[in-house]
Amino acid sequence: MAASDPGRDDLRRWRYFVVLAEELHFTRAAARLRIAQPALSQQIRALERQLGVPLLHRDSHGCALTGVGEQVAAEARRLLADVDAATARIRDLVGGRGGRLRLAYTRSARGGRVDALVARFRERHPEVELVAETGWTAPNVAGLLAGRLDVAFVRPPVPEPGLTCRTVDAEELLLAVPAGHPLAAGRRRVHRTEVVGLPAVMWPRENGPGMFDRTIAQVWPDGGFHLVRQEPDDEQLLRAVAGGDVVAAVPAGRARALKVPGVRLRRFTAPVPTVDIALAWRHDTTNPAVRRLVALLDPD
Repeated sequence: MAASDPGRDDLRRWRYFVVLAEELHFTRAAARLRIAQPALSQQIRALERQLGVPLLHRDSHGCALTGVGEQVAAEARRLLADVDAATARIRDLVGGRGGRLRLAYTRSARGGRVDALVARFRERHPEVELVAETGWTAPNVAGLLAGRLDVAFVRPPVPEPGLTCRTVDAEELLLAVPAGHPLAAGRRRVHRTEVVGLPAVMWPRENGPGMFDRTIAQVWPDGGFHLVRQEPDDEQLLRAVAGGDVVAAVPAGRARALKVPGVRLRRFTAPVPTVDIALAWRHDTTNPAVRRLVALLDPD
């Protein structure tokens, strides 16, 4: 016969004792527990031997709790409530209905389908603790590879072999020019030949190498990218443009949301340059909440 599990035996005895403490009658308690009355008596006596104190006063009419028995019953109820709650949390975690999701946005993309995806996740899985932060693509990728993040929004291409990327949205690149610049007049689209050699401002390539290279390749496909200034983020980049001496290629959503005075935004002629926003996660993730979020990328 297989050996019993001491931990399981203890929990079973606590449950038996709590039910008996409520019924104060062995026959009724045994019926409620769906076990034989002698088996219940045996388990309660084993519990008393284990604790070294009597928990019950027994007589022919039933039983009553001793003073110690009343205190033990109260502690046992709290113990079982904690066990039941922990069990429910574990089941939710395994099923992707609970747990924690550490997510990073990318600085150059908020709103639109990105925020809509996260909002859908919050609505469908409110019991998941969502811990969010914001960073550039490169540190977001580093956070995923180090296991500090579960998912992150990034600007592809992201060549790291340990990650999976799914495109969430594509965003048009616009040309930001000073309000007094010749290209700021009118509503016509800008041809790429018109930006060749113009002094340009950009954020550091190490923030997001894939997006940096894709931007240059689309806006300055034949060369002529003349970088004269770097700024740490999109807001400072646009403020540099407003200063009147540089231009910049910027994602439409971010540029329009910032609304920096003194900057005019112009669209390019076809083919319209775009940059993608993608959701990335590790191939070997074991977090069920990641699977729940990724599932929302597919149409219902």
